[in-house]
Amino acid sequence: MSIMEKTLRETVADYEVRIPMSYQEYQHSFDEDVHVEWVNGEAVIFMSAATRHQILVTYLIHLLRNYIEFCRLGELLSAPYEMKVSPTSNSREPDILFVKAENRHYLEEQRLAGVADLVIEVVSPESVKRDNEDKFAEYEAAGVQEYWIIDPRPEHQRAEFWVLDENGQYQAMPVHENIYHSTALPGFWLNTAWLWDTERYPALAAFAEIAGLPEDVVALLQRGAQ
Repeated sequence: MSIMEKTLRETVADYEVRIPMSYQEYQHSFDEDVHVEWVNGEAVIFMSAATRHQILVTYLIHLLRNYIEFCRLGELLSAPYEMKVSPTSNSREPDILFVKAENRHYLEEQRLAGVADLVIEVVSPESVKRDNEDKFAEYEAAGVQEYWIIDPRPEHQRAEFWVLDENGQYQAMPVHENIYHSTALPGFWLNTAWLWDTERYPALAAFAEIAGLPEDVVALLQRGAQ
């Protein structure tokens, strides 16, 4: 085992607890506010997220919810909320997921019993492999149309956007001059520079710019947050 692999395993162990159990046991063992996933016959309980992670998740939720409600595109949900794509699949709780209006029938009382149209994971120190490899493979195989991986760690800041091709495989989408245009959210675009300076670019002002509101409105909203 390399030093990097050993360090990664020790980091993961500090942030999660694994308990072997059946899916039926998992369904009745945890309160709804606990962030826990059922993976390969184990309940994986995650510790509280870091401040940077929570700030960025909250920012994206505010930005996306404003746009989705403005355009009446569907439903936006966030962890802890279960996505179970099939009766035999792992149970995941993405940081953020979006379900198109025409797919609302997959939303049950306690979970999404189907595939989200868009999933967003914000990377934490312990979730690097999970988000970039494990969940990447699962979401691709399940048919999640669009997958964002946002890494806010200062030494690793990056935003990747993946979309399924006609063969059901993820292809990296281009980002031109920090601008990404979503396929799952018609008309939505994102300036990735906003993600690294959320105080300077508040979510409401970013939404106003995306929605094409007058420039003076955008400027007013941006000044109001400073």
